[in-house]
Amino acid sequence: MIKHKQSGKWSVLFVVTLVSFITNLDATIVVNGIPPLMEDLHLSLEMGMWTLTSFYITSTVFLLPSGRWSDMFGTKRIFLWGFALFTIATVLCGMAGSGTVLILARLLQGVGAAMAMAASTPILMKTFPPHELGRALGINNIAWVTGSLLGPVVGGALIGGFGWRYMFYAIVPLGILGLIAGVLILKESAELEKAKTDWPGLLTYGSGLTALLIVLSEAQAWGWASSRTLGLLAIGILLWIVFVIIEKKARHPLFDLGLLGYRDYTIGLGITASYCIGYFAVSILLTLYLQGTQNLSPLETGLMLIPLSVPQLFTAPIGGKLADRFGTTKMILLGSFLIGLAILLLGQLGTELSNAAVIIPLLIISAATGLSWPSLAKAVLSAAPQNQAGPASGVFWTVYNMCRAISQALVLVIIQWVAKSDVASQLLSGSKSDELNQSRDALIHASNVGFQLFAAFLALAILLGLSLLRPHEKRQESHTIHDKEKVGLE
Repeated sequence: MIKHKQSGKWSVLFVVTLVSFITNLDATIVVNGIPPLMEDLHLSLEMGMWTLTSFYITSTVFLLPSGRWSDMFGTKRIFLWGFALFTIATVLCGMAGSGTVLILARLLQGVGAAMAMAASTPILMKTFPPHELGRALGINNIAWVTGSLLGPVVGGALIGGFGWRYMFYAIVPLGILGLIAGVLILKESAELEKAKTDWPGLLTYGSGLTALLIVLSEAQAWGWASSRTLGLLAIGILLWIVFVIIEKKARHPLFDLGLLGYRDYTIGLGITASYCIGYFAVSILLTLYLQGTQNLSPLETGLMLIPLSVPQLFTAPIGGKLADRFGTTKMILLGSFLIGLAILLLGQLGTELSNAAVIIPLLIISAATGLSWPSLAKAVLSAAPQNQAGPASGVFWTVYNMCRAISQALVLVIIQWVAKSDVASQLLSGSKSDELNQSRDALIHASNVGFQLFAAFLALAILLGLSLLRPHEKRQESHTIHDKEKVGLE
């Protein structure tokens, strides 16, 4: 009987881990596939970037309500509904005949991914006892990183051999496997809560975020001082003001704004935002540089991106031990400094491709991420009261996803600002005229400026982290005294 229960736990972990692997595999494949799909569908750089951003809009907006739906309708039901929607939308992505259809399908993909991922952690928490939960979450995180590792390479091989549509089609069999396994293995929640979805909050927050991202994407073409840009920006700000008012009065708010009253938690969210905006720009800027100016194939680009994933598989376990010894804040500061330094090094790329100039900074970024990201997540989530761990985790991951979308939008702003957007679009869509060959220098310069500006976000993360250092040391000291007293009593 015990043996059956043990095997059942690991079967559940397999299903949940498969979702983490697939969703991150999809995210990294699509980054590598932007230039080929732009060429095939005749898309501008703006539309090409929206095939990325659209996914993160809905996966961000629907993350918190999906957690609420898991409590209302059951974790298994929401998990399977989300995974099914994600798989169907993936098929639609592969079939898309225009940029508009592809973006709509990516929006659906994001909703499905949010539902599945929001139900994943509660499923693991209900399946594993506390002394085994850390191990289960660690395995789940390794699958997430493995998806990042394989995505660029597998995607590059598929795109090069069969075309960009197969970077979506290849995921569908894994999705079907996950659905069948989920139906057979997962168990429904025994207790369901009576709650309501905060639809007004969902609408105002989602619309405000979308308005902000549209402004970042289109303001260069419209003019930053144009009535259209300023009007849409004003609408976005107004929607978020209304959102805050709604959340303060809502009985079941989408965001628990009371969490912002905890100083360390709020500062931690600021660090998370700065860290994510800087980090997630790297793979996109590098893909634009490698495929747009160096004419590398998707497979060659994927191979160049491998160093961004491998080292953190080894440094993440070490980072956890170092955080226990030296404190999470010091590991956050060390990691942010190394990542920022490496991004600055990437800002020195030239007209001739140097493998070392790309690979060495990526190795540093990956190793530093393994050291600092677990500490950052732990520091932020432990700053909130234990009885609010669920809402605190939901807001943390919402900020993570939101800033991933903002990072991608800012890449577009920088490319438009430094180099002409239409020139970049034509370079990435495969045009080879003499005039465009001369414009390579402009895109290289834009990439370098982009890396330098995104390094500034890591500098901001360091400044915010310094404000946590002294209070953290005081807490560490009090915890040490408490532990000594506990040992003495025992």
